[in-house]
Amino acid sequence: MAKAKGWVFDSHSGGVKITPAKQELVKRRILAYAKGHYAGKFSRLEFKFRGALCYVDAFTEPEEFEGTHPTASFGETKEEYMERLRNTPTHLVRMRHFDTERWSAAFYTYSNERYEPCFLRSGDFVGTMEEAFDIGAVYL
Repeated sequence: MAKAKGWVFDSHSGGVKITPAKQELVKRRILAYAKGHYAGKFSRLEFKFRGALCYVDAFTEPEEFEGTHPTASFGETKEEYMERLRNTPTHLVRMRHFDTERWSAAFYTYSNERYEPCFLRSGDFVGTMEEAFDIGAVYL
């Protein structure tokens, strides 16, 4: 008996290229959502777009401390140290675009230093861009 051939949707491959107009929409929606749900947990968010993918990184303000900083013995001043921390991104999520309201998410794993496909809190593999952003927001 021959196997039936058919197309199967894979939420972690393919996708639709994110146009410049859609990029602006994504930035506005994610920033508004993040400010409403994660206010005070980041100083800025940065977006990178590549084809159907949107990468979101967060930047935070380092905590002030007194005394010697960890890299003083390497000749780095406290100001340089704080500025380096301020400009070091925390990779949050890679979102894959299928439609304005259909996105999948891949969580950045620091242990493997790569994005791992995952499902959303709803249990589905696709959802809104806000649901996809929530996956990586655990780092905030």
